[in-house]
Amino acid sequence: MTAGTTAQTYTNPVLDADWSDPDVVRAGDDFYLTASSFGRAPGLPLLHSRDLVNWTLVGHALERLEPAAAFATPRHDCGVWAPSLRWHDERFWIFWGDPDQGVFQINAPSVRGPWTRPHLLKAGRGLIDACPLWDEETGEAYLGHAWAKSRSGVKNRLTGHRMRPDGTELLDEGKVIVDGDRIPGWFTLEGPKLYRHDGWFWIFAPAGGVETGWQGAFRSRGFFGPYEERIVLEQKDTGVNGPHQGGWVRTPSGEDWFLHFQQRGPYGRVVHLQPMSWGRDGWPVLGDDGAPVTEHRRPALPPQPPAAPATDDDFPGGRFGRQWQWTANPGHGWATHHSGDGLRLTCVRSADAHDLRRLPNVLTQRLPGKPCAVEVELRLDSDEPGARAGLAVLGDAFSWIGLQRGTDGIAHLVHRFAEGVAPAERDAAHPRLAPEGRARLRVEIGAGARCRFAADTGDGFRPSGPVFAATPWRWVGALLGLVALAPAGTGHAGAATFTRFTVTPS
Repeated sequence: MTAGTTAQTYTNPVLDADWSDPDVVRAGDDFYLTASSFGRAPGLPLLHSRDLVNWTLVGHALERLEPAAAFATPRHDCGVWAPSLRWHDERFWIFWGDPDQGVFQINAPSVRGPWTRPHLLKAGRGLIDACPLWDEETGEAYLGHAWAKSRSGVKNRLTGHRMRPDGTELLDEGKVIVDGDRIPGWFTLEGPKLYRHDGWFWIFAPAGGVETGWQGAFRSRGFFGPYEERIVLEQKDTGVNGPHQGGWVRTPSGEDWFLHFQQRGPYGRVVHLQPMSWGRDGWPVLGDDGAPVTEHRRPALPPQPPAAPATDDDFPGGRFGRQWQWTANPGHGWATHHSGDGLRLTCVRSADAHDLRRLPNVLTQRLPGKPCAVEVELRLDSDEPGARAGLAVLGDAFSWIGLQRGTDGIAHLVHRFAEGVAPAERDAAHPRLAPEGRARLRVEIGAGARCRFAADTGDGFRPSGPVFAATPWRWVGALLGLVALAPAGTGHAGAATFTRFTVTPS
């Protein structure tokens, strides 16, 4: 349990890593959560909980992004934005907006699939943050979405449609149902989540931007409005900046809870759990009278053992765990299955070998939100001059430490970095010999995501280079990455084997 957590209480954040734009749903006694995955593959992570506090990653709903060719190279701020997860008609449904293509929908009889292929429900640029609503009283279905100004020139408004109940087609041209420009002080209205409650149509939607915004609630007697609004969660005098954008869920006993994110710079958007109730005036009350809580009574649900999404990996049979994602759609043969343990990555040839941000073959997982030490063992199984592999901290700026085969045939320990504006990496420390072609690599991540790199090539860990401050990408927190690559050329360039990947709290 985290500091301050007891058998009766929990401490926020309940997911202390970049699970951006979370949405949550209950099916029976189980709770499921998905989040934005942008341009990484597989996409649409699926998390499971029985108590809303302890979560495990059970899979992904989107194996590859489509069209495949468009995501063959990294597009870190594109792809899957702010999905909505629903349980309806004995199926799970996920709707999301791709800002460059439109609104997509997939569904499955089980959270573990099989999931349908993405169906483009509404084509267009700038269509984001899509959410369906099935009105169980009338049998009608609706869709709501927001707008990205970067693609459409429009923002701060929500559009609604009638929809076929099977989620395959929209039945009208759509109508603006909430115009944020008409609400004094509101800006960047987005992320709508649609509900029916107590005879009202409800829209839970954030505004004010990811770092400084607030959570709004809107209600109307008719889906197309008019809506009245209220701010229901904001920072107030707490240390939780911009608490907003998430989903409401009700437990089997009737308790209400709200999961949302907090933007934490290089750590991305971590997830908080807020108590929720309904005031005498019929409006929702989130947190402690509209302020986010740090510690609170646990939901009245059966006790569960402590759990969190996996980070460590022994790579049995050469397979990597669910926590890993490529920075683009994966290519054939990047990771080779075999009979032993260890991740065998092909040294993929690339003209962009000087810049990890441009490579699709970086295998990543989320940067932990608390201080920790990350370690992995590496063996460079390549005689190709210039072939290299290592452990990276990746964002707008990046730094990595690993092994590179020299023109003399000897492996060298190298440590390199690139600033956010730099087009190529440069040395962060003087290379040194690693004659056995093996190394234990280590990154100590301290407060503020300040990273200290070290390596052991047979004589114990020795620090390498200055402190590196991890940085996020535009909408994505910094990532831990494993990579193997080689300069452009022809023929097979060998491989690298990673073993015993561990993340240890500091």
